[in-house]
Amino acid sequence: MQTEVMLTGIGGQGIQLCAKTLAIGATDEGRQAMLSAHYGGEMRGGQTEASVVVGDGPLRALPILPSTWSALVMHPAYWAPVQAKLRPGGVVVANATLLDEAGLDAGDRATFLVPAGDIAAGLGAPMSAGLVLLGAYAAVTGLVGLDALIAAMTRLVPPYRSQHIAKNEAALRAGHDTLPALAAPAWTEVAA
Repeated sequence: MQTEVMLTGIGGQGIQLCAKTLAIGATDEGRQAMLSAHYGGEMRGGQTEASVVVGDGPLRALPILPSTWSALVMHPAYWAPVQAKLRPGGVVVANATLLDEAGLDAGDRATFLVPAGDIAAGLGAPMSAGLVLLGAYAAVTGLVGLDALIAAMTRLVPPYRSQHIAKNEAALRAGHDTLPALAAPAWTEVAA
């Protein structure tokens, strides 16, 4: 089995770190993973998107996806192209600090709104909102375990930013605690 997730937002929201954390966490758990990053040349404020494909064996899909089972949405600016690729019955986990259900218009997909920006600000780590959302996504889908995400994030943070590791971990944990575990499991026939 394999499943896909597209992550979208604007530059500076941590989309690329979240995608790498997800892919490395999956491989650390013994799965196969492929990652494709898409972003503009701007440092902050421009389009940023990533695709991650995770499977329990050899992967059948390239990470440049014509369709996806799930989406992690940090900002509404570039949601429309991702929305068009979501398959019926899929899963959307979105940042309720910037989006609401009406703005998502996710149709028949399972939609989970998490105030990721507000939670991160409450932790004193406003730059960790993407990790809050990633933790929530992991809880609701079970695609990758929380411990694997924390270990992957810890390895990915460069030494000159190591002071952020504890707050990043707190963000992942806070997001994970926000949504019910396996409310929309990734490892089902729907995700295949």
